[in-house]
Amino acid sequence: MSTKTPSKLEKILLQGLHAVTSEVGPPRGSDPEAITKKAELIKDHVDAINITDNQTSVTRLCSLAACIHLKLMGLEPVLQMVVRDRNRIALQSDILGAASFGINNILCLSGDHQIFGDNPQGQNVFDIDSMQLIQLVRRMRDEGKFLGGDEIKKPPNMFVGAAANPFADPFEIRVPRLAKKIAAGVEFIQTQCIYNLDKFELWMKDARDRGLHEKVHILAGVTPLKSAGMAKYMKNRVPGMDVPDDVVKRMSDTPKEKQAEEGIKICIESIQRLKEVEGVRGFHIMAIEWEEKVAEIVEQAGLHPRPELD
Repeated sequence: MSTKTPSKLEKILLQGLHAVTSEVGPPRGSDPEAITKKAELIKDHVDAINITDNQTSVTRLCSLAACIHLKLMGLEPVLQMVVRDRNRIALQSDILGAASFGINNILCLSGDHQIFGDNPQGQNVFDIDSMQLIQLVRRMRDEGKFLGGDEIKKPPNMFVGAAANPFADPFEIRVPRLAKKIAAGVEFIQTQCIYNLDKFELWMKDARDRGLHEKVHILAGVTPLKSAGMAKYMKNRVPGMDVPDDVVKRMSDTPKEKQAEEGIKICIESIQRLKEVEGVRGFHIMAIEWEEKVAEIVEQAGLHPRPELD
């Protein structure tokens, strides 16, 4: 029987407030300052900080260790966990390790294929998929059981999240896939970066038509564009990304020295519009290696100050 107590992130969502999360990528080395300095930049403007797990299949400081550094700072981490690199034994072990440090939020992910990273010849694992990882965490937490059936003496107290991409093809399976994740036991969703707001709103309408917005907390993902070059790269080179022509044109029509400022403005405008979308419960701000801009975005979007919880 679960004796779950809500994490800080879950408490904010349960109170019906717009949550704000952001993320930090660990370094390609063992210096914790690479994490703690980035966290210092954003800690007063977000409710929780995601730590990516060897993103783009490039070897980095592990997500669990980086989350522990955040916890030691008194912050609220979200442990990202990919199934690419670990079998079910290692996954369960790391979940227990995180819980032992009071890390109570997890994002269950597949992980980018290793061919894109620094070890393309590395063996992928994919012993279970991200949907099964959601089920695994819920079983460990709610039933107090390992996948093999044995009892867990102190079950992990996890708020279970996953990612969703409203823009990948085929579009018509995007909402059914969200429904499957909810059926598997996911409690919050962070979406892919949103630039095509019309298409995202259509995805949300389809989700509402199935009542899914009442079964899961959806955090809309946003990433500020630094330049017209970044907008073009995201549009043409990043799979599953949807950057409309008018966004690329707006960035391209802006003088080079003002493009970063324009990218921030587009991000803030997007948040303002998404705030009005029924079922959007918060925002996940992915300012890739641009953490110093998170505070400005949160403040100008009217999401500051963040709520204080006991």
